[in-house]
Amino acid sequence: MKFEKDEHGEYAVRQVHRSGSYVLPMPEGKDVKKVLYRQLRRREMRERIRIENRVMPVRVLTAEGRAVGAAGFNTRTGRFVSVRAGAVILATGACGRLGLPASGYLYGTYENPTNAGDGYAMAYHAGAELTGIECFQINPLIKDYNGPACAYVANPFGGYQVNRHGERFVDSDYWSGQMMAEFAAEIASDRGPVYLKLSHLPEESISALESILHTTERPTRGTFHAGRGHDYRTHDIEMHISEIGLCGGHSASGVRVDDHARTTVPRLYAAGDLACVPHNYMIGAFVFGDLAGADAAQYKPYEGELPQDQLRDAHELVYRPLHHPDGPPQAQVEYKLRRFVNDYVAPPKSGARLSLALEAFERMRTDIAEMGARTPHELMRCAEVTFIRDCAEMAARASLARTESRWGLYHDRTDHPTRDDDSWFHHLDLHKSPSGSMEFTARPVAPYLIPVLDFAPTGGPSRHLGEVQPEAVATAGARDAAPVASAPPSVTFPVTDPDGRGLDHTGGGTSPRLLALLTLTEQEPELSALLPYLDDPSPAVRRSAVGVLTETVPPGTGPALAAALRDPHGDVRATAAASLRELVETLPAEPDLREGLAAALTEDDRVVRSAALDVLRALRLGDAQLFANALADPETAVRVEAVRALVSVDATEPLSWAAADPSREVRVTVAKALANVTPGKLVEDTLDRLTTDPDALARAAAFATLAVTGCPAFLAARAVAAQADPAWQVRSGAATALSAAEAGVAVPALTRALEDPNADVRKAAVLALVRHSAIDEGARVALATATADSDADVRAYASRAL
Repeated sequence: MKFEKDEHGEYAVRQVHRSGSYVLPMPEGKDVKKVLYRQLRRREMRERIRIENRVMPVRVLTAEGRAVGAAGFNTRTGRFVSVRAGAVILATGACGRLGLPASGYLYGTYENPTNAGDGYAMAYHAGAELTGIECFQINPLIKDYNGPACAYVANPFGGYQVNRHGERFVDSDYWSGQMMAEFAAEIASDRGPVYLKLSHLPEESISALESILHTTERPTRGTFHAGRGHDYRTHDIEMHISEIGLCGGHSASGVRVDDHARTTVPRLYAAGDLACVPHNYMIGAFVFGDLAGADAAQYKPYEGELPQDQLRDAHELVYRPLHHPDGPPQAQVEYKLRRFVNDYVAPPKSGARLSLALEAFERMRTDIAEMGARTPHELMRCAEVTFIRDCAEMAARASLARTESRWGLYHDRTDHPTRDDDSWFHHLDLHKSPSGSMEFTARPVAPYLIPVLDFAPTGGPSRHLGEVQPEAVATAGARDAAPVASAPPSVTFPVTDPDGRGLDHTGGGTSPRLLALLTLTEQEPELSALLPYLDDPSPAVRRSAVGVLTETVPPGTGPALAAALRDPHGDVRATAAASLRELVETLPAEPDLREGLAAALTEDDRVVRSAALDVLRALRLGDAQLFANALADPETAVRVEAVRALVSVDATEPLSWAAADPSREVRVTVAKALANVTPGKLVEDTLDRLTTDPDALARAAAFATLAVTGCPAFLAARAVAAQADPAWQVRSGAATALSAAEAGVAVPALTRALEDPNADVRKAAVLALVRHSAIDEGARVALATATADSDADVRAYASRAL
C-alpha cells in the first residue's frame, strides 16, 4: 500500500486530535481493493492461492472442537459451496447494517452497507466468544448523506466542528463515545445544528479537500453537495449522528482475539473491523491480517468428513426463501427489524426498552423464516437479514447485561447512569452455549502494559453470568411467547465444489484487441507481450494496456509507463501518470526510468510534467538543477511540485528564487517548505521577504515557519506588529512565530492575542504560550485565564498546560 510521504521520504503523519500526530493519509485509498488484489494475482502468489469471487459464506464448519471449513453459496449462480480447510480466517468487516439511518434507506449507512454482520453471526454460531458488543459504533456524519463528514481529513487543513454560533464545542480529545455524547447534546440544544466549518479556508485548501473527499472517501459526495447547491467555499457542512453499528476496529465491539488473531475456537481467526482490537483502523487491520495468515498457514487441510448436520443447516438457511417465493420481501422484513433496533436498542438505553427489543427480535424469527426470494441475489439479501437479527439480539442482551453507563454515548443506560468500576471494570464476553442459549462472562481487565492515570487494573478470575433474562415490562394482560416457525419442507440441492462459474454474460461489440488483452492479463504477461498493445493504433487499446501493465507490474514497468507519458493521446498520458504515482513505492529507481521521466518534463501536458516531477522526487532520481529548471514552468501546479522536489534535495537557493513567484500558491508552498530544509542565513532572508509579502496567506505561512527555524529579534518585532493585521490567518501565524521568540517580547503580545475575536488566533496564542510556560510565570497566568475561553480547543490546550 502507498501511504503519503513528505519531501524527505518520511511518512507524512497528520495531527487530527489535540494529542499527537498519527493519522497517515493514503492517497490512493479509493483503489485499496485493486492494489491488494494485484498482489494476490502475482504469479508466485497464484501458484499457491485459489481465489473465488462472489461466494458468500454463511457458516463456519466445526468438528473435533476446531474450525474445519466453511459453507456458503455463489451469489451469481446460486450454487451451494462447501470448503474444507486447515484453518478459517474471518475478515468480513463491521456490522454496519444494524441501526436504520435517519433517511430510512436500508443501504444509506455510515459503514459499508454490504457489511451486515456476517462474521459476527458466523463466529457466534461456531462457538467463538465475542466481546464488547454493548460498546456500539456511533459516528458524526453529513446530515442526509451516508458518509462521514471527515473532520479527521479536514482538521489538518484548518477545518473544524462548530455549533450554529461558530464556536468549537468538542472538549473530548479523542474519537470516542464521550465525543459522540458531546455531539448529540450540542445538536439537541439551542446551539444546534452543528457543522464542519470549511468556508473560511483558502481556495488551495478547499481544492485539496475536494480532491480527497470526492474521490478517496466517497465518490458520490461531490454530487450530493452539488444537488443541494452547496459549495465548501460558501456553505459549511451540516453534521448529524449516525445510526448504531458494531465495529471492533473503530469502537470495541467484535470477536475476541489474542495477539495472533486467534479466536477462542481453535483454528478460527478474526481480523480487521470484525476483531475486537479497539481503534486499530486500517493499519491495524493490515497488521492483524498478517498475524492471522502467518499463524493459520501452519495447518494442513482437514481430512475428515465435513459435518453433514452443519451443512444441512447452512443449506436450509440459504435456500429456505425459495420455498415461498411470494413471501414477504427481504426489504420489508429488514426495515421492520432495523426499526426495532432504533426504537429499543439505540442509546440512550434502558432495561425496559432492551427487554422489549428482545421480544421483538424473537418475533422476527417468524417473519424471517417466511421471507421469499426467487434469485441468487435475493437469497443473499435474505441471508444477510438473519445476520442482522443475530447481531441485534447480541447487542440488546449485552447492553442489558452491563448494568452501568460507560463509553459516553456508546453505552448510556438511563436506568444505570453512572460508571461502576467496582463491579464493571470488566470485559463482557458472550458465546453460544451447547444448548443454544446466549451466555455471558465478565472478564476482569488485565494489567495495562503502559500505565494509565487513575486506572490500575489487576486482572483476576472471570465472573460467569450465564443467560441474561429480559426485565418484566408492564403490559395489558399476559404476554404469550411468540410462536417459533416450524421448518418448511426440504428442497434438495446438490452440495458441490465451487468450480462452476455460471453463465458468462459478455457484451457484444467489444474490440477483439481489447478482449485479447484482457485474456492476456490473466496470464501475468511479461513486458514483451504487452509492447504490441502499448503501440496499438487505438488509444483505447493503449490505455487498457497501460492499465494491464499497472495491474501486473512485470520487470521494466517503470520505463514503459514513463514512455507512455509521451503518448499522443491525452487519456493514455493521464492513465500513465496516475499509474506511476500509484506504483511509486514499488518501482525500482533505475536509470531508464529517470531518463523517461526527465524527457516527460518537456511535454505540453501539465499532468504529465507534474507526475514526472513527483515520481522523480519520490524515487530520488532527480537533482537540484533538474528541479530548479521546472520553476520556470508556465503552470502553477508544476511549479508547486518543483518546490516540493527542491525540498527533498535541500536546495535552499532555488527555493529563495521561488519566493518571488507570481503565484500565491507557490509562495505559500515555499514559505511552508522552508521549515523542512537546513536553516541558515538564506532561509532567514527568504522568510524576511515573505513576512512582508503582499498576500496574507503567504505572510501567515512565513510567520508560522519561524516557529521551526527560529524567530530572531527583528522578525519577532514584526510578528508583534502583525497582531494588528486585518487577516486572522496572519495574526494566527504571527502568534505561532512568537513561540520561538524571546519570552520577554512574546508573552505580553500573546497575552493580548488571547482577546482576539478569532478563535484560531486565540488557539495559536495558547499553543505559543505553552512553549514559554516552563520558564515564564506570565505565560502561566495567561494560560489560566484561557481555561474559561468560549472555544473548546483553546480551553483544552490551556488546561493541559497547567
